Amino acid sequence: MTTIRKNTNEHEHITNHVSLNGFQNHATNGSIHINNKPLLVKNESNNNTLGHHIAKRLVEIGINDVFTVPGDFNLTLLDYLVAEPEINLIGCCNELNAGYATDGYARCKGVGACVVTFNVGGLSILNAIAGAYSEDLPIICIVGAPNSNDFGSNKILHHTIGLPDFTEELRCFQPVTCHQVVIKEVEDAQEKIDTAIAIALKESKPVYISVACNLSNIPHPSFIHHSLPFYFAPKVTNQMSLEIAVEATAKFLNQAKKPVMIGGPMMRIEKVSDSFMEMADASGYAIAILPSAKGMVSENHPHFIGTYWGVSSTSFCAEIIESSDAYLFAGPLFNDIISMGHSLLIKKEKSITVLPNRVVIGNGPTFGNISMKKFLKELTKRLERNTTAIENYQRICIPDGFPIPCNPKEALRINVLFKHIQNMLSCDTAMIVECGDAWFNCQKLKLPHGCGYECQIQYASLGWSIGATLGYAKANPKKRVIACIGDGCFQVSGQEVSTMLRCGQNVIIFLINNGGYTTEAEIHDGPYNVIKNWNYAGLVDTIDNGEGKCFTAKVHCEEELIEAINTTMESKKNSLCFIEVIVHKDDTSKELLQLGNRLASLNGRLPKDY
Repeated sequence: MTTIRKNTNEHEHITNHVSLNGFQNHATNGSIHINNKPLLVKNESNNNTLGHHIAKRLVEIGINDVFTVPGDFNLTLLDYLVAEPEINLIGCCNELNAGYATDGYARCKGVGACVVTFNVGGLSILNAIAGAYSEDLPIICIVGAPNSNDFGSNKILHHTIGLPDFTEELRCFQPVTCHQVVIKEVEDAQEKIDTAIAIALKESKPVYISVACNLSNIPHPSFIHHSLPFYFAPKVTNQMSLEIAVEATAKFLNQAKKPVMIGGPMMRIEKVSDSFMEMADASGYAIAILPSAKGMVSENHPHFIGTYWGVSSTSFCAEIIESSDAYLFAGPLFNDIISMGHSLLIKKEKSITVLPNRVVIGNGPTFGNISMKKFLKELTKRLERNTTAIENYQRICIPDGFPIPCNPKEALRINVLFKHIQNMLSCDTAMIVECGDAWFNCQKLKLPHGCGYECQIQYASLGWSIGATLGYAKANPKKRVIACIGDGCFQVSGQEVSTMLRCGQNVIIFLINNGGYTTEAEIHDGPYNVIKNWNYAGLVDTIDNGEGKCFTAKVHCEEELIEAINTTMESKKNSLCFIEVIVHKDDTSKELLQLGNRLASLNGRLPKDY
């Protein structure tokens, strides 16, 4: 056995042609110390093994944290990830939370990776991978599979459904990943792995990589120490289509009297937030966002008018958007929630829809094979300045007032809570927002420049925010993450607070305790929406187990809330802070009431011809 130590003098920098953020390859000889003890590895031939190749590739695309749950089919691969000096392996409480954490990590870092075991791990993480697929997040999901000799052997193994066919997991992943590979021999593993990673980055979607458990420590000549840079064909823009689309769109918008711009969630895929803002500066248009795009557009821009969400829009935003004679949607995705039950008062003939690969002009033509970024940049050069819409907004806008002041020791209200959360936001914070009423309350927050914001409106998986908070905080430890989550959602995934404490994170969690599934109750109430009440603050104290890594508080009134927030921001600023907020079960936003009514109506429609 030889002790491998990290050699800080030998670095090779190889340009990585896949990473859209310009990541570089840092191929490093040597190893690390764990808990001040040297890690023992068999010999230097480990640098040419499948496990080492996977670890090296993850580092090259910018991944420094991998979320995992160990299982007997992935243990050898995990050894290689532990041995990689630039990877920190984060063990999670369960696979679903590991997937949520990878989701949050990818939102901040641009790509994420997770490793689980066959079937029981893969099918558990599947729900989180589906959510990442819906949100266009590139995730490398690696599953440790049975021994390569067992494939086709007609043997029945554990972690299966009692059949000798091992493809059930692969079939489940096919609809929620953009590419799948099963590695049962090392001869083609390098090509399969590199292709999958490249496709994940190119398509901005998750990929599935299954690795037989007996292959990670097998060397092969294709796993050379200084790996070759990735190559793949970039997305090609048809120049003629681009020119015609820009000309037609510019004519459409320049003829309008009061055009507006609205940013959507698919701006993330093409990384066009800057191009969108450059167009706003040049055109003078009023700008808004769809709720799923909050955080992608500067809310401090003088022409920003808020969130367009139909009847639940920011005050006076819908009036300006819906009265416009031309609106440009950049990267929109309209589902029943974003459209408030398909009730948006926008007309297709007035709209320009810019998608990642095409542009649709009103009821007219669709132009394909067009880069969104190139289109916005070229269109910006052709637009005539028009400030009519923002001037109209300034004429009618009356700033929102403050909540009614609380009486001494009065029961805390949600609107008072978010008034104080607003004051906590800065360029050094980020908001992670759980699905439900927090969507609406957090949409009303005005984000300072540089403040992060993430939510999952498309997939809307209960409990997503706890894992996502862990992942986002790992990806950007310089920001203090503030999470808003309901009690019902916390009961799904709250144990991941344990991992946050183990990682020494200083996140802030506001647990809104209103006694059950309030969102579901507004759609269709019943006894199933009531849950067992927990002592949530006490539970987090129990998880901390006397280690003193967290601060918890249970608040019932504004005075207690202020005291807890002051402690959180001052003496406990380096600790995980958990504030359980006790509110009345009927204390909801008007927007949730509106959404509940609309979804109840949609869900309750009778079958056709009934």
